[in-house]
Amino acid sequence: MDDLRITADFLLTAQELQILTARSSGPGGQNVNKVNSKVTLKWNPGRSENFSTAWQKRFSVANRNRINREGEIVLHSDRYRDQKKNLQDVRQRLVKLLLESQHPPKRRRATKPTKGSQRRRLQNKREQSEKKALRRSKPTGD
Repeated sequence: MDDLRITADFLLTAQELQILTARSSGPGGQNVNKVNSKVTLKWNPGRSENFSTAWQKRFSVANRNRINREGEIVLHSDRYRDQKKNLQDVRQRLVKLLLESQHPPKRRRATKPTKGSQRRRLQNKREQSEKKALRRSKPTGD
């Protein structure tokens, strides 16, 4: 198996990734009972040497449901009938998960509503109030 390049300066070596195969429950007819086409990928982010701690923390928080007690992320693929395609699929999913947590989320800047939007909101409230006031019946002075 080849190394997995995530970014220009971050590479997962083949020794870090553990690949397991099993019989798939997916499509394939009688072939399903004979061929190990399901692929399981295990990787421990805590043991990776060139994985920055901030990125590792974001990754672990974002994928805490996929990480087991040993600290490994476990991904399965049995989408395809072919083991090679399932291996590609599971590797691409790992790259996608890593890239999604690469950068910290943008901080929200508090903004004020514009004068125009404030004016429109108050005008709309006045119109609604007048409309409902006209619906009310006026008490008779008998």
